Amino acid sequence: MPTELQHTIARRASLSGISLHTGENVTLTIHPAPADSGIKFKRTDLKDEPTIDALVENVKASERATMIAEGNVKVHTVEHVLSAFSGLGVDNVVIEMNANEPAIGDGSAQLYVDLIKEAGVVAQEARRQVFEVHEPFHLETKAGSILTVVPDEKFRISCTQVGPDGRFTQFYSTEITPQIYEREIAPARTFVFYEDVKPLMEKGLIKGGSLDNALVVRGDSVLGKEPLRFPNEFARHKILDILGDLALLGRGLRGHIIAVKPGHAANTELTRALSKKYAQLMTMVPAAMMPKGGSVLDTSDVMKILPHRFPFLMVDRIVAFEGDTKCTGIKSVTINEPYFQGHFPGHPVMPGVLQLEAMAQVASVAFLRQAGNAGRIGYFMSADSVKFRKTVVPGDTLFIHVEVTKAKKSIAKAIGKCIVNGEVVSEAELLFGLA
Repeated sequence: MPTELQHTIARRASLSGISLHTGENVTLTIHPAPADSGIKFKRTDLKDEPTIDALVENVKASERATMIAEGNVKVHTVEHVLSAFSGLGVDNVVIEMNANEPAIGDGSAQLYVDLIKEAGVVAQEARRQVFEVHEPFHLETKAGSILTVVPDEKFRISCTQVGPDGRFTQFYSTEITPQIYEREIAPARTFVFYEDVKPLMEKGLIKGGSLDNALVVRGDSVLGKEPLRFPNEFARHKILDILGDLALLGRGLRGHIIAVKPGHAANTELTRALSKKYAQLMTMVPAAMMPKGGSVLDTSDVMKILPHRFPFLMVDRIVAFEGDTKCTGIKSVTINEPYFQGHFPGHPVMPGVLQLEAMAQVASVAFLRQAGNAGRIGYFMSADSVKFRKTVVPGDTLFIHVEVTKAKKSIAKAIGKCIVNGEVVSEAELLFGLA
């Protein structure tokens, strides 16, 4: 899979419109932002023009819409604008507003897609941060929402929308790409059931709401300014909302989300759980070697470089390069490894020589990517200063760090370390012959 780069917008662009809940007229302007800065909201109507990072730790409410806040600075109903940036693959942007809520438009994300296209999207040099899901995650809420995330080579969402008493149950499943998002998700409008919205209208909590910017379900009828844009428009809009709330993760996702009766509260709870899981994974890597992205090379990419195959491929993926000499790989050790049948029965331990082999394979990836080395093979010649400090057992994840210290026409040297849960389990100096 090719390396994903971060993106921002090419130039500033603005729009004005009415916000849903306050009914205020708001002007929203988007500005380019540097790599690794993320998405920020800027309140130009407040003193000192404070900013808020669009991150899940800043979510303060998520019942009928998602609100973020830092201190007394708040921005309401951020999901549609964040969905558009996420769907179109924009990682870094400053969203400037002169009110506390973005414009609602026609209830979809189309106005923000149009705004982003007006501004243009450009790639940046930094690698995009991506959380790859490698084990299933499941969440159920008291409100009846069910969300499951499973591994997938791409980013997909499958959604089943269920209304009161099972009314307007709809399903839609799709891969998420900028092209698919713009065509199949962004035009889907928000919808409400009359029995839910009536008390809100009576309390003046949706002052900007009308049939111009929402579909209203009353009984078995759908009221709106125009007919449904898709037979399953409700399910598609739920995916739009999921993307907006998931954007608060602050990085891309590679996996398949399966959602039944989702809502903002459930979406943000899932985002919090994924954020926590990602943080736990990253604490296994020493700070100096912290990857700035997800996989740089997945298994299929690694096999294009190395000749090794089952059962002797000892690196699952490469997660970071630092310059031309340093490389970090990962090996997930499972009970299914064939060598555990005899090493040792009833007490499975990963052989130290295979940890050396893992270091050698990651080192090979590092020096084979250097200029002039493509297509060559590194033959293991010797290992010096070898130390095995702790046993490696099923369930451990090896973070394999190597640095190529010398690489000539026929000889390469490297130093390597294998780390589990932040502790060095083995290390060595390696010598290779290049052919």
